[in-house]
Amino acid sequence: MNSPIALATRADLAAGPDARSGRGRHFYKAYGLTVSSQVALPELEPTTPATPDIEIAVRPIDFPRASSEGAAFRFEPERQYLSWQAVGGFLIDGTNRIDVEPAPGIDDALLAFPLLGPVMALLLHQRGLLVLHASAINVGGRSVIFMGDKGAGKSTTAGAMIRAGHRLLTDDVVALDLSDARRPTVLPGFPQLKLAADAAGAIRIEDAEVRPQVHPQIDKAQHRLHKGFSAEAVPVSRIYMLERGERAAIAPLPAAGALPTIIRFSYVTRFGREALVGDFASTHLRQCAELAGRIGVCRLEVPAGLERIDEAVALIERDLAAGVEAR
Repeated sequence: MNSPIALATRADLAAGPDARSGRGRHFYKAYGLTVSSQVALPELEPTTPATPDIEIAVRPIDFPRASSEGAAFRFEPERQYLSWQAVGGFLIDGTNRIDVEPAPGIDDALLAFPLLGPVMALLLHQRGLLVLHASAINVGGRSVIFMGDKGAGKSTTAGAMIRAGHRLLTDDVVALDLSDARRPTVLPGFPQLKLAADAAGAIRIEDAEVRPQVHPQIDKAQHRLHKGFSAEAVPVSRIYMLERGERAAIAPLPAAGALPTIIRFSYVTRFGREALVGDFASTHLRQCAELAGRIGVCRLEVPAGLERIDEAVALIERDLAAGVEAR
């Protein structure tokens, strides 16, 4: 069996350096797609060289850089440009290409943060997927999605689920395939979970490598999972909106509340209405309505205090078991 390191090395040697940039090409798998990248992305799963679905190239971008204020965004029907003054610029061109122009002195480890977050989320959106700012776990062949505001505990709850023996599907960027409206599925992202220091200390996921901190202002550590990752697309069973509470509790949102909640936590809406250019506004609304009508949303109250996170895990497991029995 080929090891991930052997696969990555073979992929780089087979591709060779690009004459224009002096960079080699790396081949990875993520979201069911083959990614060819001149940016090293060890967060992703390596794969053998193949015709890529997504190509990431390092080259100059003919768009205005971000000002000293920090960030600049521009959205067109076929191209989206995102720039952070301290990191660099990213141009999403169509459905299969991302050009990257790093800021001076910026290494690949820091480029990966926006590249595998908002930039990848917008490209997946361009490919017709519904993308949520959330985490997702495979529980016995059914996926559960955790949405919530910053600090609500999405990744922490996902980590506690992994510790309980369930498997990570994706963290931060949840891509849903709605091509079969009767069976929405979560596509597998990559085996990494971001956890704050207190959550990481309390949960202690086994067989995980903590990657070095790449910037002082990034407060969450990247945990690369050696086990506990689900590499297959999994049908959605539950969507939970997390809130803090005195005790673990689950309650379905009214039908009228499910749609605006999904819209609120969809990734593209983080950039405002201007990101939904052309036909994307109507497509995005239809996708959110299909998911809300088919799955709905439940409010999940998670007890305050990391020592009680397992109460939420046990409640989720009972909720899923009850759903199977009710079929």
